[in-house]
Amino acid sequence: QVQLVESGGGLVQAGGSLRLSCVASGRAFRMLTMGWFRQAPGKEREFVAAVWLSNSNIYYADSVKGRFTISIDNAKNTIYLEMNSLKPEDTAVYYCASRRGSLKAEVGEYAYWGQGTQVTVSS
Repeated sequence: QVQLVESGGGLVQAGGSLRLSCVASGRAFRMLTMGWFRQAPGKEREFVAAVWLSNSNIYYADSVKGRFTISIDNAKNTIYLEMNSLKPEDTAVYYCASRRGSLKAEVGEYAYWGQGTQVTVSS
């Protein structure tokens, strides 16, 4: 069992930055793939970025590539999502998720989910 707790959401103006955190509890942190997803009102949940902790392989959605960065603190069982140059279309609830095994981008591949944190970007 893996429990995930996100934090760091908020309201920011377009062009601004936010950093999200996700703390994972449970054993074998380094065997996990940790991912970030988001869901805007009326839309399906979509992949943002993920990292396979066993080899630090990282994958980003095209919509955030060059603006968002995942980083890892293994000592704290924590991953971060640094979000820069934020746009109004980045407004969504952001979820941290994890799965055992290699990196995947599909929502259904992730067994464990956090409660979500709201990110609102004003124009």
